[in-house]
Amino acid sequence: MNTQPTLTKDDGSTGTTGTPESSDGLKAGLKNRHLSMIAIGGVIGAGLFVGSGSGIAAAGPAILLSYALVGTMVVFVMRMLGEMAAARPSSGSFSAYADQALGRWAGFSIGWLYWFFWVVVLAVEATAGAVILESWIPAVPQWAWALIVMVVLTATNLASVASYGEFEFWFAGIKVVAIGAFVVIGLLAVFGVLPGSDNPGAGFAHLTDTGGFLPMGAGAILTGVLMVVFSFMGSEIVTLAAGESEDPQRAVTKATNSVIWRIGVFYLGSIFVVLTLLPWNDKSIVEKGSYVAALDSIGIPAAGQIMNVIVLTAVLSCLNSGLYTASRMAFSLGRRGDAPKAFARTTSRGVPRAAILGSVVFGFVAVFFNYKWPDTVFAFLLNSSGAVALFVWLVICVTQLRMRGIILRESPEKLVVRMWLFPYLTWATIGMIVFVLGYMIYDGGSAREQVVLSLLVAALVIAVALVRERIGKSSAKL
Repeated sequence: MNTQPTLTKDDGSTGTTGTPESSDGLKAGLKNRHLSMIAIGGVIGAGLFVGSGSGIAAAGPAILLSYALVGTMVVFVMRMLGEMAAARPSSGSFSAYADQALGRWAGFSIGWLYWFFWVVVLAVEATAGAVILESWIPAVPQWAWALIVMVVLTATNLASVASYGEFEFWFAGIKVVAIGAFVVIGLLAVFGVLPGSDNPGAGFAHLTDTGGFLPMGAGAILTGVLMVVFSFMGSEIVTLAAGESEDPQRAVTKATNSVIWRIGVFYLGSIFVVLTLLPWNDKSIVEKGSYVAALDSIGIPAAGQIMNVIVLTAVLSCLNSGLYTASRMAFSLGRRGDAPKAFARTTSRGVPRAAILGSVVFGFVAVFFNYKWPDTVFAFLLNSSGAVALFVWLVICVTQLRMRGIILRESPEKLVVRMWLFPYLTWATIGMIVFVLGYMIYDGGSAREQVVLSLLVAALVIAVALVRERIGKSSAKL
């Protein structure tokens, strides 16, 4: 007997959750160039531009090791996720895989936690963008800019998945060109061949000339890990978007295979340039931001305004992708009966309208909290979602341990992307993530608060999931 719920689209047609997600109402509106740029831009968040200065100040040149450690962890997680997504493209991605491999409670819990993370990010990014826009046009108040940004990007997502892809293609393109230009220009200055540059620290001396490569001690590497780990969140978006692409398997395979050079160039490359152009303890790195300080040091005019434009682009990109990601996760939860049925409906253009509006409404509420009670209600939202990134990565690892066997039994020909040294590297990655979570608790301060509050929220969501599952089983027996 088929017990799967029937889905009704806005145009009146129906389908069941048993059909592949490519035929569930979503449309394959993302082209290969969209997916390629989403994959590349997904690892470049606003946190890289804004937060890297604090990491450099805390760890010195050793922050490179912090980025390398977290980057390695993300490469492994993306390889595992790529293995599952290439075999079974899904708009629910790791939440759908956790549902299949670990149980309904796991898919429900990680899906809602991930949705919660991104709707809080919507508020953070909308406010960050509003601050920059208000500095340019102060006649418009900050709250109005936040509203305008949210409304415009909501309209973009409601239009079609192709419009989301097109906006993200250009947003990500600007970020990629900006980082690439920064690395090239910076390296030319480092080697003393940039015309017009008078940077006195050209060369690699700054990596060791101010207290050595580890000026704050080896423990600072782990402190740096805590400061940079969340700037990598978003690399998994491409696996959700793949379900709406022309060739999901090819897109996921390509994105997974290229994640190493993307992290190497954009994160390690750009931070390396900053550290070779300036002493790590130069006050301007924190005061102006690492990238602005580096550009100023080689005589780039209007470096601050140039970087503001790039940061705004990164913010809009993150906001655009955050809304897309939250809505597709809500859509997938709706398909599986873990969210309101309305979330599973799509328009004739293949857009999950209710899922988008439901996500953006919570985002608007979070923006209001950020303006009204920034140090209480919004601080709680921010901290209680802070460690969700690590929870997601941990679930991906555990799920992949089970999904490998399921894929081999049901469709071995689809195992075109394989995790290296399975299962040893999978277990090693699980160990790395658990260690980081444990160190966050040990380190104290805001890191401990984030883990504890995130664990409390996770425990609450899991409890709801288990109660729902128990009620469902009881109802089935009646």
